[in-house]
Amino acid sequence: MDGRARPEEETEPRMPSRPVRTAHAARTVAVAALLLATAMACGGGQGDGRTAAVAPQNPVWDRVGTLSVHTAQGPRACTASVVQSPRRNLLVTAAHCVQNHRIGLLDGLVFTPGYRDGYSPYGSWPVRSVTVDPRWSADADPEYDVAFVTVDPVGGRQVEDAVGGNPLGTDQGFGLAVSVTGYPNERDEPITCSGLTASQSPTQERFDCAGYTDGTSGSPWLTTNGRVIGVIGGYQEGGETPGTSYSVTFDERVTELFQQAVT
Repeated sequence: MDGRARPEEETEPRMPSRPVRTAHAARTVAVAALLLATAMACGGGQGDGRTAAVAPQNPVWDRVGTLSVHTAQGPRACTASVVQSPRRNLLVTAAHCVQNHRIGLLDGLVFTPGYRDGYSPYGSWPVRSVTVDPRWSADADPEYDVAFVTVDPVGGRQVEDAVGGNPLGTDQGFGLAVSVTGYPNERDEPITCSGLTASQSPTQERFDCAGYTDGTSGSPWLTTNGRVIGVIGGYQEGGETPGTSYSVTFDERVTELFQQAVT
């Protein structure tokens, strides 16, 4: 398996490149911490053969959704999630989810937050622009396998107004408790698992839990304080086995890319 972004059909056209906490943030952090603590209590320790389970429906996990072609039922590409931004229209995912050297930038992508069992509770949000590091564009450097994606408003609302957004967390270190939530291509509901991050290298981190197959690239790594500190991607485009996932360490590389995306 070469990474986890394999679409169900390889028919995607090209897309041209363009490149303070909210009032409910305190509640969001509390909910995220409760969910993670519950999952950790049920899931056991690091490296004990844990397997991801279906993610119960709740406001935090509704910020995670599918990236698919044209419609929510179209060919799946990856997973993405909403992050807090000034224009309230920003997602984070893996760079290989939205651009690769085989077909370039993917066209016609839509983001469907909270998707499950064929139902799209918030609708689908068309992708407007993609921001990736030039070192990913030029060489597919796994050290830069992260992307920020803006989406158009739907019904006059930005996506963050509809589902909220998770704050970006950078320079957090390793050994953190996180929950990782995403959409395998073969399922119509998200899966989630909780555990501790570990250092794969000074600039890459790993997470061990089974079940993260094709389609889960871009899945956010959410800490107990509600911050996104990684996405499945990076080394091996996120992992060559379902039991171990990787992420670029969110540091100054991601901070700089975020600033480009919101400028």
